[in-house]
Amino acid sequence: MDLKKFRITAARKNKSLSAFLDKFDELVPEDLPELVAREDAAVWREVNCMECANCCKTMTPTFTKADVKRISAHLDMKPKEFMDKWLIKEEDSGDWINKTQPCQFLVDNMCSIYEVRPSDCAEFPHHNKKPFDLYNDTFKNNLPHCPATLTLIARLKKVVEKEYEW
Repeated sequence: MDLKKFRITAARKNKSLSAFLDKFDELVPEDLPELVAREDAAVWREVNCMECANCCKTMTPTFTKADVKRISAHLDMKPKEFMDKWLIKEEDSGDWINKTQPCQFLVDNMCSIYEVRPSDCAEFPHHNKKPFDLYNDTFKNNLPHCPATLTLIARLKKVVEKEYEW
């Protein structure tokens, strides 16, 4: 995965794809769930997260209390020790997030705590959220970070603009 090329492409397409996602606030194709499922399956035949790991390099998950408890136990630490060592509380939201980027658990493009990773990581890039159109802001935020999201939204835009009165 050429992340430099991805960043250039994402910057070039961001405005157009964000505007496309904004249209879902007004108009949603009836068969959007089927379209998303079909195009998402095609995306995962093209994108390999382990060749990328850009999300782990440029974003931070939020850590729930359950995440902290599970991960700290896995690392044989007390939750407070784990939080003091690795996390900070975000001022605006009050969410617990990583102190550093890339993620401290990213080793050779792989998650060293994969089995117990935060739920936010396990669900990323959130393509299976339902209804899909209620997560436009999430997808817009992910466009510059995730090649799978960029590819999915570009594919959806192409199909919807071709097959629907938009």
